[in-house]
Amino acid sequence: MRMILNETSYFGAGCRKELCPELNRRGYKKAFVVTDKDLVKFGVSKFVTDELDGAKVCYTVFDDIKANPTIKNVLDGLKAFKDFAPDVIIAIGGGSVIDTAKAIGIIATNPDFADVKSLEGVADTKNKCFPLIAFATTSGTAAEVTINYVITDEDAGRKLVCVDPNDIPVIAFNDADMMMSMPKGLTAATGMDALTHAIEGYITKGAHPLSDLLCWNSIKMIADNLETAVKDGNDASAREGMAMGSYVAGMAFSNVGLGIVHSMAHPLGARFDIAHGVANALLLPFVMEYNMPYAKSKYADIARAMGVNLNGMNEDEKALSAINAVKELSKKISIPQRLRDIGIKESDLPMLAKDAIIDPCTGGNPAPVTVEDILEIYKKAF
Repeated sequence: MRMILNETSYFGAGCRKELCPELNRRGYKKAFVVTDKDLVKFGVSKFVTDELDGAKVCYTVFDDIKANPTIKNVLDGLKAFKDFAPDVIIAIGGGSVIDTAKAIGIIATNPDFADVKSLEGVADTKNKCFPLIAFATTSGTAAEVTINYVITDEDAGRKLVCVDPNDIPVIAFNDADMMMSMPKGLTAATGMDALTHAIEGYITKGAHPLSDLLCWNSIKMIADNLETAVKDGNDASAREGMAMGSYVAGMAFSNVGLGIVHSMAHPLGARFDIAHGVANALLLPFVMEYNMPYAKSKYADIARAMGVNLNGMNEDEKALSAINAVKELSKKISIPQRLRDIGIKESDLPMLAKDAIIDPCTGGNPAPVTVEDILEIYKKAF
């Protein structure tokens, strides 16, 4: 059993105030700020840059990043990074931004991987990532605490899933003030992404007692707070509950792996630019149905965490109640329920299945799976 976690984490509204004292303590004076154009437009990145301005820290902003970040985004960011010559990277965003920052930071200290493609899988990097501080602005990917990142290879139409203990940020910030302006749709999608991490991390082949403890509590926190966070984005308690739920799930799945929900979601993002959280949310109950015979007792635990009264139910009914609880939560927060609702054609499914079966997350699935099995799940979800 191995657990890799980031060095320092801050939680709670206003915790961004600890950024500049940390920079000063570590001797960082010149920051390369990575974010995206929407976060700049809507003033979210300003929460952090105001702190830098107040402390007179020298910085530049790179914000040319897509929702499913590409190799080009990484290479463009790397050029801007080299031109500025900073001593720390500060990422402000969700998974797309933090993943891009991780790739830039890894290549900066491991230039042999400058093609980006060679980072796929478990890359044999020798050096730790360039110092990276991550501010999470969504409660979903937990990229601020994981050893994973995902970059899209647009030429090949596939996502490069990269797993590297060297990429973990040295400091993570989860400041609820920076999450209040998240729109309902993004709150819903990223929240279901976090729930998927917690459920897949709970039932994956690599799960162990410590990861189970983290995942179960994450499922409970998300079930308790997601609907409120979607319906009332200014509810600070719900926002902080979701931030913590997402982070805790990240602590677990980063170390024990995931399953075929992610394997099947990745090609939807790579080939059709479907938001990762939406893809995960839509597929989760269908994959849970497929995996049920291999994780029945844990499904009962999931149902309990989601507030289901299991009195009088047999083992199968308890397991089914977990799947139904996930479906109901998804519907309450207006997640699309079928692949056809997000523009996928039935003729696309065989191609997607071929991509999914070779995804690195497939190996962690609790049930054995073939390309034909995955195609059948896609068909049910269609």
